[in-house]
Amino acid sequence: MKKTYILDTNVLLSDTNSLFGFEEHDLVLPLIVLEELDRHKDRQDEVGRNAREFVRKLADLTKVNKDFKAGIPLGKKLGTLKILSIEDIAPDNVPHKLPIEMETKKSGDNIIAQFCVNYIASNSTETVALVTRDTILRLKAQSLGVACEDYRKFNVASSVGALYSGVKVVEREDINVDEFYATDGYVLPEDLAADMFPNQFVILKNGQKSAMARFINKTSPLKKLAEIQSKLTARNKEQEFARELLYDPTIKLVTLAGQAGTGKTLCAIDAGLEQVLNTKTYNSLVICRPVMPLGKDIGFLPGDLNEKLEPWLAPIKDNLRFLLGAYNTNPSAPSSKRTSKFAGNVRKTKFDEQVLQSYFDEGIIEVQALTFIRGRSIANAYIIIDETQNTNLHEIKTILTRVGENTKIVLTGDPEQIDNTYVDSVSNGLSIVAERFKTHSIAGHVQLIKGERSALATLASSTL
Repeated sequence: MKKTYILDTNVLLSDTNSLFGFEEHDLVLPLIVLEELDRHKDRQDEVGRNAREFVRKLADLTKVNKDFKAGIPLGKKLGTLKILSIEDIAPDNVPHKLPIEMETKKSGDNIIAQFCVNYIASNSTETVALVTRDTILRLKAQSLGVACEDYRKFNVASSVGALYSGVKVVEREDINVDEFYATDGYVLPEDLAADMFPNQFVILKNGQKSAMARFINKTSPLKKLAEIQSKLTARNKEQEFARELLYDPTIKLVTLAGQAGTGKTLCAIDAGLEQVLNTKTYNSLVICRPVMPLGKDIGFLPGDLNEKLEPWLAPIKDNLRFLLGAYNTNPSAPSSKRTSKFAGNVRKTKFDEQVLQSYFDEGIIEVQALTFIRGRSIANAYIIIDETQNTNLHEIKTILTRVGENTKIVLTGDPEQIDNTYVDSVSNGLSIVAERFKTHSIAGHVQLIKGERSALATLASSTL
């Protein structure tokens, strides 16, 4: 059945092609949406870019079709687009009023809610729904009797719990755990292998016996986990799985998801330092994170570019200092030949800071805001993108297309801890990549579960 969808501004800002994603259904843009797009178009971020891109596409559509009220054809097998004001649709030119709680504050959301009420009243034969990513607006509209839908084009799962975990527990009586340990050729039963993905980890169980392995493909035997020597040791099985992927040069894309304190970023940086400084697998370590403040933004910051970015890059540098502080480095050796040995909890010293700065100066370690990765082509590097859950589809595509030859990229983040208002737990860059790359042998994913930062951090993560 053909429907009419009224689109909120956030739909257009999250997907500039959204007008062409509703098949044969008709679309309506409230005039207030153009006003809100105008407010966003000068922003120097992804939201501003999307606003400008959408306005250009809308301008192309309206070059020939000037009658916004009659409906602009969107293309073959697609519906039409109308751009209307409340006065255009109000019965007898008297708009329906909102409840007094909403009438006293004419915000953009309240105006859109009022628009929907009036459109339904003047178009009673149509099946109408408001499409918005704003939960509060959906609740307001539903309280006024307006049917609402979320924009689900980028949703890769029904909920965060349904996202791909990268790990599967297999407990059956026909699983021969002893044979797995005794040989290098143990192949999963065909019915089990049919549901597995490349580089998915499997925990085999038969009674009291168990084993952990990595699935390669349906015809290859299970791969035993490699013994990895590095400065840190895994504290749980999920960290062991993560390290298996992080140290495998054939896996070019690794996604690590999990709550705060599970060790995602620390494991990734440790593996990066080891393969850049010691084994020389890669020439440099590049670490990026989005400039996305927690809570209220602190506004403009004084100083040069490095000083402005310091508050956002400080968490990464904290991890680098912790890991480099665990190295006993020979001060007299040149930086390219320094050797190190894990020394437990070593306090930060002036020399540690000098070593870290020397790596920055020589370009061996780069720490930068994600904003500056556009346009680069990064080869022979180990790249870590932290807080990837705050990216959208366009941003993560831009990031992954920067990867050059002999480069490994690691995406870390917590899909349940999002500060970007235009994505959610099942439509952010990290979740999209984990789901869409799970069938490819070049990629691997692990969902880390257990907090290891401290007993208090773990308790806070679960309790709060």
